[in-house]
Amino acid sequence: MLVSGAEELLADRAVDRLIGLARERDAGVEVTRLDASEYAAGTLGVVTSPSLFAEDRVVVVAGVERATDELIEDALAYLTAPQQDVTLVLRHAGGQRGKKLLDALRAGDGVVVACEPVKKDADKTAFVTAELRRAGRRANAAAVRALVDAVGSDLRELASACAQLAADTTGAIGVDVVERYYGGRIEATGFRVADAAVEGDAGQAVALLRHALATGVDPVPIVAALAAKLRILAKVAATRGRGSAAVRDLGLAPWQVDRALRDLTRWTPESLAAAITAVAQADAEVKGASRDPEFAVERAVLRVASARSR
Repeated sequence: MLVSGAEELLADRAVDRLIGLARERDAGVEVTRLDASEYAAGTLGVVTSPSLFAEDRVVVVAGVERATDELIEDALAYLTAPQQDVTLVLRHAGGQRGKKLLDALRAGDGVVVACEPVKKDADKTAFVTAELRRAGRRANAAAVRALVDAVGSDLRELASACAQLAADTTGAIGVDVVERYYGGRIEATGFRVADAAVEGDAGQAVALLRHALATGVDPVPIVAALAAKLRILAKVAATRGRGSAAVRDLGLAPWQVDRALRDLTRWTPESLAAAITAVAQADAEVKGASRDPEFAVERAVLRVASARSR
């Protein structure tokens, strides 16, 4: 079995689930864990060799993206004649290392479990809802959104927050409960600053910006996030009235288009041009044209927020 992808929490759960299924069949199943980066030739053959009493075994090889040449060679050889009483689990976090082995696994009878990073806000809120449901708890949509905003995009932290709320509270989970536990935490990324600025919420945008700068975020990626947000608005605005085919040609995800269309209800071509000009000026300033890049990005955030039509 191949557990593939960079999302560590999902990968850890997948491996644990596979081991759990093996233990349901045989409580005494032997579990062996190997580090692919420290693998020595012949080890796989030793741990998968036929057992005297034919016990089931699980062999988990972690870090295949850092595998030694010996592991790749031994694993390829093993795939040609796997042992019936052995479950071999290969964990690959991403990259090109071991591609020949991965291709062989996918082309053969191996099971592939995809554990890709969760990036969309909708997927993060769905994850939180599912976590709470697993714990026998429910939260309204506003509370789920507040928890994602407060804790951030790291799934392991989100899972931990859900576990804490499930253990420490009773009844339905509302926004008030989330704010009581996590109200002081803000994920002040450049994209959240950009979202607030484009929505015209100058106070929130500046608060997020100052928090981001205070915690070490460089002004350059914040300006880049502002520019990216405005570029999407400009692209979607240019397709209005030209049909769905023109929108598809933009190469944007459906959720990006939907959000841009909502944002554009309060933007005119003139205000959008003014905002883009302000961000272009800030881009030059944070890259060396100004002695105070933090002031430059704050000024750009205020100009973008004020450009939005009321």
